[in-house]
Amino acid sequence: MLNDVEEYESYVQEPTFWDDMKNAQNLLKKLKSFKDTIDKFNTLSERVDNFGDFIELVREEDEAEMFDELIEEMDSLKEEINILKIKTLLSGEFDDKNVIMSIHAGAGGTEAQDWAEMLLRMYKRWAEKHDFKVKMLDLNRDTEGGIKQVSILIQGENTYGYLKGERGVHRLVRISPFDSANRRHTSFASVDIMPEIDDDVDIEIKEIDLKIDTYRSGGAGGQHVNTTDSAVRITHIPTGVIAQCQNERSQLFNKEAALKILKARLIEIREIEHKEKIEDIQGNYTKIEWGSQIRSYVFHPYSMVKDHRTSAETANTSAVMDGDIDLFINEYLKYRK
Repeated sequence: MLNDVEEYESYVQEPTFWDDMKNAQNLLKKLKSFKDTIDKFNTLSERVDNFGDFIELVREEDEAEMFDELIEEMDSLKEEINILKIKTLLSGEFDDKNVIMSIHAGAGGTEAQDWAEMLLRMYKRWAEKHDFKVKMLDLNRDTEGGIKQVSILIQGENTYGYLKGERGVHRLVRISPFDSANRRHTSFASVDIMPEIDDDVDIEIKEIDLKIDTYRSGGAGGQHVNTTDSAVRITHIPTGVIAQCQNERSQLFNKEAALKILKARLIEIREIEHKEKIEDIQGNYTKIEWGSQIRSYVFHPYSMVKDHRTSAETANTSAVMDGDIDLFINEYLKYRK
């Protein structure tokens, strides 16, 4: 990492560094992240050295109060070292990007749509716990309850790197609040994860390959949203990939947001298919593949959330639904490494 810092610092000193303002800002952001990680490592190393001296002092003094402080410092060190270790696993090409997340309700009407809304709340609460910003891009509510589909942008350092393992089908087992007979139901929702793509990322989309439709936004937003064609849907004709946005009042802003989503999806497909160019991709990708679920959330007849890839699990379902999902995120990153 030290070589990376020295390389970035050499760029900063070049006379032409600020000629490309956006690129310069991205480089400074990465440089700061590298330096912060090194500073954190050095600080923890110093604390570990001091911890050895602390142990000797506790042995000499043999006081219960000091022993409690020792245990507290040990737990604190273990937690912070683990956090730093997880951060070092985020070395993918797009790991440092913001993340675009889409949640789609599976078959099952209100039951599945309610589950999709519960997942949305879970991820929003997770973002809040980490001081990340959440921006709504597109929301398709159902009149009977819940959401059919939603897309959000989560902004913060390494958000794509942390959440990339959340991609897949999530399964819920519970006594349905919508069933008067109190029967147990199984519901599914899929989560799609994409990095927010900057303009400097190498991706060329031909204007002739895009079909752009405008329509009136649905849902909350006031009179303006409901009476103007501000919502935008963009279809990439060669692949069939669709991206849409209706959250902004301005059609122009919605178009820009939809293009970002489209670029992210096309890059994701390009990487999966090992293609060099977007134009090499052909086929229809409008539907998410519903394979085996990556995680099960069981509320009845027992309480358990289990990740089927890493076998990480917890019985504290209420904490998980309140955004406490770092266990699953961290175990997946270790698993992939």
